Amino acid sequence: MEKKKIDINDKILKAFIEQIRPNDLEVRKEIDIGYSWDGSIALLYEIRPQWNKPENILHHEFAKIRYYKSRGEWNLYWMRGNGNWEAYEPYPVATHLKKLLEEISKDTYGCFFG
Repeated sequence: MEKKKIDINDKILKAFIEQIRPNDLEVRKEIDIGYSWDGSIALLYEIRPQWNKPENILHHEFAKIRYYKSRGEWNLYWMRGNGNWEAYEPYPVATHLKKLLEEISKDTYGCFFG
């Protein structure tokens, strides 16, 4: 039987998302936080029903973290109001994923959680 390779970065991302999600399950029906990870790019997004069609569940991306294996670095981006990703200037690059997740938590300039 083949063992699945454990992706430590996925575990770190999952733990971070669990920390910032609403605790109340009823609240999560109205607003929640999720992520996707493909091995090099993590997208963090808000999950909520569309205001005028609650049956439509929308994902609004607010942070992107990209790993550059050749440079051994992580880059952090935030979603501008015009829909473009921009480097998060206070702390755009780190050698450890957890450092960028800490920056998202701090959200010093209100780029991630408004």
